[in-house]
Amino acid sequence: MPRQTITLTEPNHQWLQARVDSGEFKTQTEAVNDAVRRAREIESGVEAIRAKLIRAEQRGFTDMTPDQILEQSKKELRTDGDL
Repeated sequence: MPRQTITLTEPNHQWLQARVDSGEFKTQTEAVNDAVRRAREIESGVEAIRAKLIRAEQRGFTDMTPDQILEQSKKELRTDGDL
């Protein structure tokens, strides 16, 4: 596993140490890895939303009613396995 040396601000150091002291994590390294993992998950979700917005913009305007749009959206979510 790669080793990395980082410098933290005092508030970040205190936050990490509090997570260790509370027993949430055994070490500050575990806390940092968890924070990085969560940031990656958020970034991945943001990218997925961005891709959907781009697809929506590329589709242009529609003459469908709000009810028709909702039904189509539900159908697409079911097809994608998101609903």
